[in-house]
Amino acid sequence: MIGGRREAEAKDSNSSDGRGTGTVRYINSSHHTTCLLSLPCPCIKYYTPAMSESLRSASSDSSSLPSDVPHVFVTVGSTRFDALVQKALSSPVLDILRAKGYRSLDVQCGNSSFDSAAFHQSAPDHWHRSDRGLDINVWRFKPSLKNDYDRANLIISHAGSGTIIDVLRLGKPLIVVPNPTLLDNHQKELADALAGLGHLRSSTVADLPQAIEKLDPAKLVRFPQFDGSRFRELLDEEMGYVDVDLDHKSKNGARR
Repeated sequence: MIGGRREAEAKDSNSSDGRGTGTVRYINSSHHTTCLLSLPCPCIKYYTPAMSESLRSASSDSSSLPSDVPHVFVTVGSTRFDALVQKALSSPVLDILRAKGYRSLDVQCGNSSFDSAAFHQSAPDHWHRSDRGLDINVWRFKPSLKNDYDRANLIISHAGSGTIIDVLRLGKPLIVVPNPTLLDNHQKELADALAGLGHLRSSTVADLPQAIEKLDPAKLVRFPQFDGSRFRELLDEEMGYVDVDLDHKSKNGARR
């Protein structure tokens, strides 16, 4: 569960695209929630020496701005989420970001498709452009997103549970956009549950400009420093996995 023990496994891959096979798993006694939170590690890519130079070149553009420039980071992890990437780069979203005072935007697009012709390709799998005072970088993968999370004043993410947990633990304002094309989609349930607890804002792709405009980071509830068992109970109750009345009676009976 979210407050449980986190296990990470990663194996080097010799596949042609250099992708790894990492897995993140949150361990708890609830079968439902364990299944919900087992996932591939988002956006992990294992780089061969031949790829190192292009990675350094791709990273230099987005890190060249002063660290105090208001910055937004969009991530889709290792998935393909064309709709979110394209919406994040659309005029309505860019206009709202400028109006809110943001001056730089990085989009980690994974395998998603977007209009790369509107950008200058500064390195393999890395694109850049300036758009009316907004510095925009789009790239596919990095070995780690930690620096990108740390730098961001606002993060917009797909609803991958590993990404959500990493961002909330940092106390960053987060807008989560579940991917409606996924089958057996637990992403929306997880995003809605955490939004109901006040930890983040959940949005559809279509409503993303309004979600950015209405987001007030001061009103977000700080993610708890973990009482894992209690947070598991809160989330299971919020998502309907627990009959609250029966669970309460069971606990009271155990105390007698």
